[in-house]
Amino acid sequence: MTHEKDVKVKLTMVTKQYDLYKRKSDKVKALFKFSQKNVPHFWGLKGVDLEVYAGEAIGLIGINGSGKSTLSNILAGIIPHTTGEMYINGETSIIAINAGLKPQLTGIENIRLKCLMNGFTHEQIDNVLDDIISFADIGEFINQPVKNYSSGMRSRLGFSIAIHHNPDVLIIDEALSVGDDTFYQKCVDRIMEFKEQGKTIFFVSHSLPQIEKLCDKVVWMHYGDLREYGTTAEVVENYRKFIAWFRSISPERKKEYQDEFKARQIEYDLDEIEKRIISKGYDKRVLNGPSIGKMSFFTKIFIGVIIASLLFFGTLHISNRSFRSIISTPKIEQVHPDFFMGEYKEVDCYF
Repeated sequence: MTHEKDVKVKLTMVTKQYDLYKRKSDKVKALFKFSQKNVPHFWGLKGVDLEVYAGEAIGLIGINGSGKSTLSNILAGIIPHTTGEMYINGETSIIAINAGLKPQLTGIENIRLKCLMNGFTHEQIDNVLDDIISFADIGEFINQPVKNYSSGMRSRLGFSIAIHHNPDVLIIDEALSVGDDTFYQKCVDRIMEFKEQGKTIFFVSHSLPQIEKLCDKVVWMHYGDLREYGTTAEVVENYRKFIAWFRSISPERKKEYQDEFKARQIEYDLDEIEKRIISKGYDKRVLNGPSIGKMSFFTKIFIGVIIASLLFFGTLHISNRSFRSIISTPKIEQVHPDFFMGEYKEVDCYF
């Protein structure tokens, strides 16, 4: 029986909003606007509720653009969510093709960099370096820049680095879709070891056989919504029925279907989220979301003052003028009284 203390990941009405700026300059301008009503938005996630326990392997499935990778990136801490609450008990690590690998660095240099970023000391890195290289099994390419690697080699190296960080929550995003069967089986064996250790695994894949083999439960994402969450057998069966229907319809009908759901993701707003929160009995504070990436009114004012000051003093420097010359009151020359006592003469004006 699972207890509350075994909860590893819990999401409550988690959303992700993307601002659809037409130009890069619009994004800078938006930092100082106090309302973004005129900026079109796209909701990649529309209020996801999820509870996952220690030792569970959760599959994430859905057609392209459904929100699988957005959800996995939020779980991994790569991007922040917009509203909602997220609780993760432990460290997370994501495995994806090219995830966090610097193409100009060699394999060994990437290993050292990733380990340092995860808090390893140089001594700890030296202790695990040979194991990481051995598991990746990419031969002499380990000393070559990653930009010269195949997708399979990048996946091997990324997987090997991630598992040796010993994370509590492991997120695998299509990383097993490339590579040979031997490496795939080695990865599966390690994933099973993680499950036995009570670690939680999220597995993003289009391969339903892989999902069925590795996962206890499945999340079916559909254009930002969590459409279904349950046992692997049940959810995969329903998803297969949907895929069969989706493939059977005409290209025109398929495009209409996709456009309809994408339009809903653009039309979605905070009012709709609030209605969902109320209907589920959640506290309205769930709407607040994380503070990452948000600027308060006073922060905007402060940054505006700083920029104005830089422009002002920069202009003074270019014009070779001092600040004192700007603020000082100009002297008025004294005029001799006789100037006003002079003789007045009429002057004829001709037009």
